[in-house]
Formats: sequence, structure tokens, C-alpha cells
Amino acid sequence: MSNAYEQFRHWATTLLRYRHDDEVYQFSTISALLEGVYDGNATVADILRHGDFGLGTFNHLDGEMVILDGVCYRLRADGTATRAAPTDRTPFAAVTRFHSDFEIAVETRTHRAEVAAAIDRQIQSANLIYAIRITGHFAELHTRTVMEQKQPYPPLTQATEEQAETVFTDASGTVVGFRTPDFEQGISVAGYHLHFLNSDRTGGGHILDFTLERGTVAVSGASQLHLSLPTSGAFLGAQLAGDDVAERIGKAEGPKGD
Repeated sequence: MSNAYEQFRHWATTLLRYRHDDEVYQFSTISALLEGVYDGNATVADILRHGDFGLGTFNHLDGEMVILDGVCYRLRADGTATRAAPTDRTPFAAVTRFHSDFEIAVETRTHRAEVAAAIDRQIQSANLIYAIRITGHFAELHTRTVMEQKQPYPPLTQATEEQAETVFTDASGTVVGFRTPDFEQGISVAGYHLHFLNSDRTGGGHILDFTLERGTVAVSGASQLHLSLPTSGAFLGAQLAGDDVAERIGKAEGPKGD
């Protein structure tokens, strides 16, 4: 009986691991952030139960989030990065279990738009979700981080007008993010949404543009999206639909460089 139980347990664990490897878990929506819903009840510990790689933000927009190798980091407005506490809370985060479906070696200076084009040529379909991990040495990265907001919260397009921008030069590190289908605009950020964490894991931010000197681009595909919505707080009364969602996301996210 014990042997049969162990075989079943191994089968179930393998099945669950396979399913989760093909899934992006997301808490709340980008459209909620657009409307100033900056407080969530999900903790970092909650998010990490669903993956080891991802991004997001923290309550009050107090820093950008990077999840790399199962560790969550908070990137602050001064460009510094520190390890987040398990009890820290988030109004928005997306995470997956990263597995490399294919890799692209970059051996000459390459700009963000060129990296994106190289990825686009190799993905299976523009209608699936892809986690993007770029590890290497960067000639330059232009990043920003929104400053912590106070209530009453302004909409995201207004909050980003006071963003702190940082330029990293001659820096090694990892770009963490997702390429999301156009039809997910408003649920997520359609196209490329990328954050940076340096190799010392002491600095980073939301990427506006970059130039990669050399490195490796790894891509992990997903066909499942698990969307978890808040069941309390400002989210319940927010007006999340609108014809100008794409325009407002573009303004809040900054120039894409692609």
C-alpha cells in the first residue's frame, strides 16, 4: 500500500509541476493600477507559491518588483534594490515557473527593439504568453521607478509623471519580464513589459530602453493564465473599462524602444 501511495504521490506531483510550468499566475490587473488601485491583500509569500520568476509592484506603488530564482526584490525610486519581506503586499504581480524553451545568443551590441524583433521571429505564436529573461552585460539601461504614493491616490498616468529615472551604464544583470498578446491589453501590459536587476542584486528598475553588449536571451512559453482578482478594497468599485486603456498604459509605461 505504501509503495502504491508513493507512486501516486509522484505522479500527482509531476502532473502539477507540468501544469504550473505552462502557467502565468497574475494577481489583479493593469487596468486597476490605471485607476489608482494601489493597495492589494496578496503578500509576497502568496505570489511566490505560484512561481519563481516575474514582476509587479508593491502597495502604495512603493517600488517595482522583480522575482528572480524564487527571490522577490523591491526596486526603489533611487535605483536601489533590496530583498522584499514575505509579508510585503502587492496590488499587482505576475509570476511563472521559468523553463527555457529556446535561447538566443547576443554577441554584438544590440538595442531593445532588435532584441524584441529576434524574439518575435522565434516564438510559436503572438497569441501565447512568454516570460523573457535576458542575462548579460549592458552598455546602457534607462529605467524608471514610480515614487511611493499617498492617499487619495492619483491615477497611474499622473503618478508616473513624477517618476524617478536612472541610467545604468556598463552594467551586468538580468532583465525580467513578459511578452503578452495584444488581446490582453488592460488585463496585462500588451507587448513587452520588462524590469532590470543588476548582477549584485542591489539596483534596478522598470525598463524604458536598453542596449545589450552581449548576453543570452531565454524565452519560456505559457498557454495558461491564472487571473486572481481582489475580493475587497478599492478594486471592487473601480471603473476598469474604457476605450483609452491602451493609450493610458502606453503613457504610464513609458517609451518602449521597439
